[in-house]
Amino acid sequence: MAIARVADNGTGGGVAFLVSAGIVYEIIAAACSSPQTTEINASTRADTLMKWVHIGLVQAALFVGVAAWFDRRHRREIVAGGVAAGALMYAQYLHARAAGTASSEPGTETTAPKSTMLAWGNPT
Repeated sequence: MAIARVADNGTGGGVAFLVSAGIVYEIIAAACSSPQTTEINASTRADTLMKWVHIGLVQAALFVGVAAWFDRRHRREIVAGGVAAGALMYAQYLHARAAGTASSEPGTETTAPKSTMLAWGNPT
């Protein structure tokens, strides 16, 4: 790939870094909505939203760890990309939760009382 050669002089390190960072963003996006959604609905669903951020981070760490184990040559780049993306995404969700719970603006969702949200039949 021409882009890979330009990005990292053909060593593969830059591509490995970007792939690792990208998988963290993809996995968290698969588990969650977005920091914007978290901020908008934090007043009613902060705990549930952050639960899925934590699950996404665990999944991402597993994938990054396996990738680093498979590709020992680019281990540093893979781990660095995963850690950087994980830290940035977690910071965004923490900010979203704090801003959302401090806001008096209404959210975009209506939810059941918290006690029913913790039930196995909860669709969230």
